[in-house]
Amino acid sequence: MHSGGKIKRSYTRSLDLKKGCIEMVHGSGGRAMTQLIDQLFLAAFDNEFLRQMNDQACFPGFNGRMVISTDSHVITPLFFPGGNIGSLSVNGTINDVVMSGANPAYLAASFILEEGFPLVDLKRIVDAMAKAAQGAQVPIVTGDTKVVERDSCDGVFITTTGVGMVPEGIAISSNNARPGDKILVSGTLGDHGIAIMLLRENLAFHCTLESDTAALHDLVANMVAAIPNIHVLRDPTRGGVATALNEIAHQSSVGMMLYENQLPILEPVNAACEFLGLDPLYVANEGKLIAICAPEDADKLLATMHKHSLGENAAIIGEVMEDMHCFVQMETRFGSKRVVDWLSGEQLPRIC
Repeated sequence: MHSGGKIKRSYTRSLDLKKGCIEMVHGSGGRAMTQLIDQLFLAAFDNEFLRQMNDQACFPGFNGRMVISTDSHVITPLFFPGGNIGSLSVNGTINDVVMSGANPAYLAASFILEEGFPLVDLKRIVDAMAKAAQGAQVPIVTGDTKVVERDSCDGVFITTTGVGMVPEGIAISSNNARPGDKILVSGTLGDHGIAIMLLRENLAFHCTLESDTAALHDLVANMVAAIPNIHVLRDPTRGGVATALNEIAHQSSVGMMLYENQLPILEPVNAACEFLGLDPLYVANEGKLIAICAPEDADKLLATMHKHSLGENAAIIGEVMEDMHCFVQMETRFGSKRVVDWLSGEQLPRIC
């Protein structure tokens, strides 16, 4: 995003944000690139740190442990029910930061733009990023922009990096799950991945499915305030709940038992998964979290989640067990048990 120095606002013309397109000159480091940064990115993301327009952001430091996370977003299609690649890139990185119990503070954003990409679409994406960042009160303070030749990428790729601070006394980590712990999810599973797949395949069901993309910082803050000793938090994105739980089980050297009749899954998601031959446990979410806590804290944590709009459908879905093999299993509605194994291959590529 940066132009390598202080911005100069003397242009012969304005960007045509209705009919214009990205050109190679917009990545050249010259007047056109500075024009793009000033009139599009800075106009949307404006804040005291970004306004300095240096090659780095200078911001107040933290007292305590810092958290940093970075993620690249390559979703196709770029626009989908409930959001677009812009809101997804902000929400996703904020969520990665707060899964440590941290308070998110700052974001950086890097764009790879394809020659010929419509400026009107780029503005929609940038505006969605600005709205998401402002809504979470996490400013985008620095970034970068590159332009590649036509057909070199799918219009736009976005990499976002977030930093935050973990409050004193919080020690949430994926290696903290213990036998007897309860496993909770904050809401319905698979909404994002199925919304994307239905759009790709031009399929319609009796109700409109939307991506669940959302920033979870406020929900997490409430949860940590209620139960400071939450053991694990994780957002089940690529690979869904099943993959996330397998990762946690191996990191904590435990097993897990899920209960199928307690999984919160929307009926249209179930129907779409049956039609497409997918398992909703492996389908991505972009606005949900997994929480693992001591059994005596589970009911209080669940009640806290229910009080928040992003946790209204929260549920206790299983428990942690001793298991030297670190298997994740599920008790089905019929009383039988099956292994919920690692995902083999990729059910839904390019979903985030």
